Amino acid sequence: MSRTWLPRVTVATVVEKDGKFLMVEEDIHGEKILNQPAGHLEPNETLIEAAVRETLEETGWHIAIEHLIEFSQWTSPNSKNHYLRSCFAGTVLKFDPQQTLDDGIICAQWMSRDEVAANAYRLRSPLVLDHIDLHISGKRTDTKVFSYYD
Repeated sequence: MSRTWLPRVTVATVVEKDGKFLMVEEDIHGEKILNQPAGHLEPNETLIEAAVRETLEETGWHIAIEHLIEFSQWTSPNSKNHYLRSCFAGTVLKFDPQQTLDDGIICAQWMSRDEVAANAYRLRSPLVLDHIDLHISGKRTDTKVFSYYD
């Protein structure tokens, strides 16, 4: 009997404010790594709802989604898990200092593109910097393509 293969569906947000990007430092198996606010799609939510939720849970920032940057596929060389990642651009609305951050999150911080690049060895995946660069270059898809899910 063969096992059903399913990719892990994840969302991420590139949030830029004053030339800096919202990043999450997290503890993964004892290593301090950097990522955009990101996480897994949960049952009964849209990709956009997941992106907004994950950003709040990992950073304390409420955001509005502006557009889709890109859908990406990536296989982790360590776990061999295959990910289908939806990366959105978001704008900050307000910060909630009372928000409890998800387990494993050390802190949220604002970093320039160059600071992120200087920490490339600590990035959760190569998609982190790639999506920042795509955002900077202006890559975008209107989120109205998702309206039939609402």
